[in-house]
Amino acid sequence: MGFQTPITSRRAILKGLGGLVLAAYLPSVARAQEAGTKPLPPLVPNAFVRIAPDDTVTILSKHIEFGQGPWTGLATLVAEELDADWAQIRVEHAPSDVKLYANLAMGAQLTGGSTAIANSYMQMRRTGAAARAMLVAAAAKQWKVPASEIKVEKGVISHASGRTSRFGALAEAAAHMPVPTDVVLKDPANFRLIGTDLPKPDTFVKSHGQALYTLDLRDPDMVIAMVARPNRFGAKATAVDDSQARKIKGYLSSAIIPQGVVVFAKSTYPAMKAREALKITWDESAAHKKGTKAIVADYMEQSRQPGAVAATRGNAMAKIAAGGTQIVEQTYVFPYLAHAPMETLDAVVRFDGQKAACHFGSQGPTIDQGAIATALGIKPENVSIDVALAGGSFGRRATASGDFAAEAATCAKAYGKNVPVKLVWTREDDMRGGFYRPLYVHRMRGMVAPDGTISAWHHTIVGQSIMGGTPFEALMVKNGIDDTSVEGASDMPYRVADFQCDLHSTKQGVPVLWWRSVGHTHTGFATETFVDMLLEKAGKDPIDGRLALLDASAREAGVLKAVKELAGWKGRKAGDKGYGVAVHKSFNTYVAQIAEVMRDENGQPKVTHVWCAVDCGVAVNPNVIRAQMEGGIGYGLGHALYASLDLDESGQVVQTNFDKYRSLRIGEMPVVDVVIVKSAVAPTGVGEPGVPPIGPAVSNAWRALTGTAVTHLPFVPGETA
Repeated sequence: MGFQTPITSRRAILKGLGGLVLAAYLPSVARAQEAGTKPLPPLVPNAFVRIAPDDTVTILSKHIEFGQGPWTGLATLVAEELDADWAQIRVEHAPSDVKLYANLAMGAQLTGGSTAIANSYMQMRRTGAAARAMLVAAAAKQWKVPASEIKVEKGVISHASGRTSRFGALAEAAAHMPVPTDVVLKDPANFRLIGTDLPKPDTFVKSHGQALYTLDLRDPDMVIAMVARPNRFGAKATAVDDSQARKIKGYLSSAIIPQGVVVFAKSTYPAMKAREALKITWDESAAHKKGTKAIVADYMEQSRQPGAVAATRGNAMAKIAAGGTQIVEQTYVFPYLAHAPMETLDAVVRFDGQKAACHFGSQGPTIDQGAIATALGIKPENVSIDVALAGGSFGRRATASGDFAAEAATCAKAYGKNVPVKLVWTREDDMRGGFYRPLYVHRMRGMVAPDGTISAWHHTIVGQSIMGGTPFEALMVKNGIDDTSVEGASDMPYRVADFQCDLHSTKQGVPVLWWRSVGHTHTGFATETFVDMLLEKAGKDPIDGRLALLDASAREAGVLKAVKELAGWKGRKAGDKGYGVAVHKSFNTYVAQIAEVMRDENGQPKVTHVWCAVDCGVAVNPNVIRAQMEGGIGYGLGHALYASLDLDESGQVVQTNFDKYRSLRIGEMPVVDVVIVKSAVAPTGVGEPGVPPIGPAVSNAWRALTGTAVTHLPFVPGETA
């Protein structure tokens, strides 16, 4: 595109360099440790791994880096089997190409579900091993020695004869070696990089202001696009008067598009001012006009009747209906939540009438390619996406419709000139733009038997399906059950003889989406606070009581024991501090947390310390795992304590920026201690599993301290509808 950038682009790094180029696919590889059941596709020449003459090893990451660490993890896997020196490793984003860069757990080029390392573990290790074998073969041919006599260590290839070579000197010759049909991977006992705290390859450029984000792109011909959106979801623009906007220097033009009215300007500030100056006529006949209070009241009423059954054993409803003195009932309300990534949505699209060249932080290039192609009326193969670093996502950049990618393409088409068009969202656009974590109501009923066992458990969930009406509905919604609405509830791990989980999937005009840890954000809170109440009713310790409900071999039990030891468990209360525990499995990763809570000067909860134990299989990079647990705790804690996205009685969004949508502040971040449970099983994800336990752990601690159960999030209500 000819953009002026502060760092060398991926294309410049790769273009014209000689050396070994290798893809991540090997034939006929068993996938016992991979997600899915299909065999790996055949190895093809491609830039998954590039060893250049200057001795650098560039890994192309098929997963976007927006803070969760895949660049570090994927590079570690390759470097381990390649026996590279970590100092020679570089990482760049792979371009959009689903045939080469598909997420093996999903079949699309997509980052999500905490699958980056899980789906790539064997794939990238075998890639590194194949590259190593080709380098060794090249050395053996040049030195006329058996390949079996050659050693590789920290980027140096050597032979007992005294001959040595760095990777770069052999890269060109290695590129002509036959691609191995099979490789031998290291015994984990011999890992040198996997399991160590390697520095993240993206830290330097980010900490030195050199990282390239979409907002950093510059071009003399670039046009800024901003969209005026309706105040209510579902409204459509029918007319626009831009007479006042034309008085603003830098304003270019405006146009009605499906999303609202787009303003084009030479830079961001005139685009913002021109947007404010527009007089737009809106058709609100199909707009959403229901407020939060009305939605909650409706959901509460629905929760009094069982919904579609997601899981059942025994007859929980009959047992509870029979009555008894040890019945506990609780209802929970969870608000809509925005993702609020630090970098708001943005994208650059250049459309010449036949092809589109795009650059943005695409979480799902396959989805976004399709959305852009549809918006422009071209084929997906005529859409290229240069994936940029992104400043957070938490799920927002990966909608089933590719919403903001399609919006950027629509803007470029509306402008109608072959120049780069940069779509820019403000924080207000982000807050008011929809695609929220759905509002949910949970109604829980349970029974404690005279001997102290939990004998019955009935859990009814009411809320919008995030899969309904999307291309994923056929796969994810079965018999009226959206699995993402009940995950963590229908499969809760505790042994209860009579159990039922059911669901009412509702329809609202509010666009909803997965949010960091998806359904586990609310099911984890409901199940872990409710079991805590039942255990207290039974007179049992929160940790020992949970352990008694779990199979001895359950990995939940392992993290509970680990966090109990880490925290030196003090019981429910000690002086002016309350202690709460929660354990939850999400994305095949097990996390237990203990929270220490006290009252602040205003009588509100103050979380001072969190202990966390995580079992995510093989710890590829412990530093990243600890960072993701800490980040998940901070993100989950801030939202549980303060965050709510509300609609007023007419259906308009109340919170429009961080002044009303409260986040956790740095001085409120508790001390966090993390222990990683040692494991030999294949690695699972860590980007999301740190979030679900923190809310219930804090809630349980607050109830232990004050005797008051938290049933309506957030803990500290702000300005609501």
